[in-house]
Amino acid sequence: MVAYKSKVVERIHLPSRARRERALEEAGYNVFNLASEEVFIDLLTDSGTGAMSDAQWAALVRGDESYAGSRSFDELEAAVEAVMGFSNVVPTHQGRGAENVLYGSLLSDGDVVLNNTHFDTTRAHVANQGAEPVDCPVESAHDPTADEPFKGNFSLESAWAVVDDVGAERVPVVIQTVTNNSAAGQPVSVENTRDVAAFADEIDATFVIDACRFAENAAFVARREAEFADTEIDHIAREQLGYADALVMSGKKDGLVNAGGFVATDDDALFEQCKQRAILYEGFPTYGGMAGRDVAAMAAGLREAVEEAYVTDRIEQVRRLATMLEDAGVPIYTPAGGHAVYLDAGTALSHLPPEAFPGQAMVCALYQEGGVRGVELGSFAFPDTDRPELVRLAIPRRTYHTEHVEHVVETAVAVLEESESIPGLELVSEPEMPEIRHFTAELEPLSS
Repeated sequence: MVAYKSKVVERIHLPSRARRERALEEAGYNVFNLASEEVFIDLLTDSGTGAMSDAQWAALVRGDESYAGSRSFDELEAAVEAVMGFSNVVPTHQGRGAENVLYGSLLSDGDVVLNNTHFDTTRAHVANQGAEPVDCPVESAHDPTADEPFKGNFSLESAWAVVDDVGAERVPVVIQTVTNNSAAGQPVSVENTRDVAAFADEIDATFVIDACRFAENAAFVARREAEFADTEIDHIAREQLGYADALVMSGKKDGLVNAGGFVATDDDALFEQCKQRAILYEGFPTYGGMAGRDVAAMAAGLREAVEEAYVTDRIEQVRRLATMLEDAGVPIYTPAGGHAVYLDAGTALSHLPPEAFPGQAMVCALYQEGGVRGVELGSFAFPDTDRPELVRLAIPRRTYHTEHVEHVVETAVAVLEESESIPGLELVSEPEMPEIRHFTAELEPLSS
């Protein structure tokens, strides 16, 4: 059942094929460099791109813009405690600001950080502190066809191997990302979270949950983990998050807002460290780089995110796109995750080796064919890592309708039909930091 009706609409149009081809060339075959007017259906990210509710828009009007002691911060603090179970909150302008605040407070040169799978900005912030990010995914995470319910889980076997190799004293932080974005948005079980918390405690490490999509993850737990079959989404979320020592959050995902993030912890000493670092990099601790109106909207969004009607609609839209693509013969990563469908570019463009960036080639083909913008999460975004060649189609929350989804499917089918003629790509320029090269690097087609 559809949980919403539209009250405001935005006109969109599909640029001509010639214009799309010219725009892509001018963008250096990197869709991050495209102007939004050149894009018809934008599935680049679900971060900050969704539609807010009428309650959130009302919160914007009521926002308190006081520099210190903002009433809007009190609302956010209350929402985080009610929904997520943490009493100390440090607001930031977005998730990567929260990563800077938290990991800058926890990490030093030479440290090793374990994660089920680091996302790009997480990996970059860890590396920026002089620490080494190490992924510990379960074996099935890199198998697009494995039919398992929690392919986003953290591999304790891999984690113990790292600890045995480097020593527990070099691993001060253990992170679990829910859902596991870099592993195709796959969910994480509560049982696995309990086990990871116990592991972190045993090696005396701070256990951090990257909670960007905590509500979506809780919805999968309710559907797939027998222990929680009759449990409400908000209760699952509080239990799973409650095993952590600290949270890092991009409110642009399951905060349902266009800007904002925060760090949350019940560790008073860590809270003070984060608060002081936030003053330096983000702003005063009651606004954290956001306008008061955005703080208020995020407080409302967090409460909406764990409502059954919202999260069911969210998960089902992603599932529908996945089913339609599968039925049309487009290879995808299965089962579908919570916020996106991941196309298996390695299979679709099997004539291209990893060094020719098949995922990025498919991203460009999708844009050329139908004005659809996705993002590559394979050898281009994650150099020197052993990951499948995936293209993420991230669905903004409460934004697109059935006709848009159908256009995406038609575009993917057309690309697949011409897959053998799609050329690979080579780098022309890239920034010094490889962890974030896909944001600004430029490429060109390989000559045949």
